[in-house]
Amino acid sequence: MQRRTVLKGAFWAGVGVLGAGFWALPTGLAPAAVSLEGAQQVLAKLADRELVSLKGWSPAEVFNHCAQSIEYSISGYPELKPGWFRSSVGPLAFSVFAARGAMRHPLDEAIPGAAALASPTSQAQALQRLQQAFADFAAYQGELQPHFAYGALNHADYAQAHVLHLYNHLSLIRLADS
Repeated sequence: MQRRTVLKGAFWAGVGVLGAGFWALPTGLAPAAVSLEGAQQVLAKLADRELVSLKGWSPAEVFNHCAQSIEYSISGYPELKPGWFRSSVGPLAFSVFAARGAMRHPLDEAIPGAAALASPTSQAQALQRLQQAFADFAAYQGELQPHFAYGALNHADYAQAHVLHLYNHLSLIRLADS
């Protein structure tokens, strides 16, 4: 009984934090439409441009990280959060992000169990990997794998999650000449 009380308390605390977090999320304009096409347009504009990161991962590492997330939605994430999380807190967090049209998460936190972000090493190749991952996802007709935190998502929700994830990471990337 005590475990159940603790779990219920943790759940409701999470709901309160997420509710407060909803209002703390950025409300600025996204760099493009929150769609696969919008994300692909943003990435196309970054090709052949020298980019810098304001903090944390290099642009190549960011592109590899975002590509991993998209690839794992098709092949399966290496590690999943516990089932109770993927059926409660995770979907609630995603619904807040989706409703707000913005995501905020730690921008230097790797996907649990994911390979190192070192390959490919060049910014151009990592960007190409990310563009290919978006193209593969857009064309994919099969069953998608559960998100490591959000749980089961349909294609449209996953697309929105991937785009919001990219846009959140791009908030720390700038053109080198600006």
